[in-house]
Amino acid sequence: MRLVALMCSLALALGCPALVAQDSGPVPIPVAQTKEVKQVAKKKVAKPAGPPAKELFGAAKSPAPLAARAIGFYAKGCLAGAAALPVDGPAWQAMRLSRNRNWGHPELIALVEKLATDAKQNDGWPGLLVGDISQPRGGPMLTGHASHQVGLDADIWLTPMPDRRLSEKEREDLSATSMLAEDRLSVDPKVWTDAHVHLLKRAASYAGVERIFVHPAIKKALCEAAPKDGDRAWLHKVRAYWGHHYHFHVRIACPKGSGNCEAQPALPNDDGCGKELAHWMALIKAPPKPGPPGPPKPGLTLAQLPGECRAVLSSGTDAQISAPAPVAKLDKKAVAKKAAATK
Repeated sequence: MRLVALMCSLALALGCPALVAQDSGPVPIPVAQTKEVKQVAKKKVAKPAGPPAKELFGAAKSPAPLAARAIGFYAKGCLAGAAALPVDGPAWQAMRLSRNRNWGHPELIALVEKLATDAKQNDGWPGLLVGDISQPRGGPMLTGHASHQVGLDADIWLTPMPDRRLSEKEREDLSATSMLAEDRLSVDPKVWTDAHVHLLKRAASYAGVERIFVHPAIKKALCEAAPKDGDRAWLHKVRAYWGHHYHFHVRIACPKGSGNCEAQPALPNDDGCGKELAHWMALIKAPPKPGPPGPPKPGLTLAQLPGECRAVLSSGTDAQISAPAPVAKLDKKAVAKKAAATK
């Protein structure tokens, strides 16, 4: 009936007689009006204008001098008041320094430092090689991740830190070691050790950690390593996901003071070693065939991010980095009047 009412309204608006609606069917519309009705129905909402947000946030070289806040969702937001993980620490070294992605919410940075020192003191782990965390002001990245936008995600290599300081070139060129065997369904015993299990268990034990992503084969190895009748609660946070065979992804929950931070749905109330893992192993064994390539997805614009992200971009030393202001419409009458007055 709504469609009927719409058609009647359109007919009236076009100055044509509309037939009274009957229960037997819709109101017929003259052929001449059909195209106009379709044009109205197909009219699309204009997409947000402006450069991709990744260009704006990728250009920021320093953090926003604001109170520390994670703003938005892990894959759609930004970061205020970021802290930098020092490139060298007593039990860690930051990698890929040219990316300038060793920034995060202060709570995440503190957790990475704690994990590094605790694992070295208690688990025999020589130290962490830390990959991407976030950009100085978070937001979408020029390359790589969809997440890591709010400073609450960190990639930690499964390659142990060497007993020397790596040069800048080594930090750019050194490849992380995959933990997978050739079948990709299991870990390689030549590189996978009990120390990896202890490291991941320790990371999952911290209250602030919400979840950890690893390759399904690594999740399988962890499930097998944990005693059947012992402590398995930590496995709840460790979840299988694509990739993540050369690093693990630590994600913390929304910190206090980040009122506009969007939390994830709660995890299932299990250890992830049952049906969920079996599903992932089946996908790894027979991955779905990719469909035909479609058009590239447009990147997020600043207008599509939380409103606070504008203030994050426009504050402090990087204040020039902002979305272009909308162009004002030219007032032709005012221009003509001004021109006449100057003659």
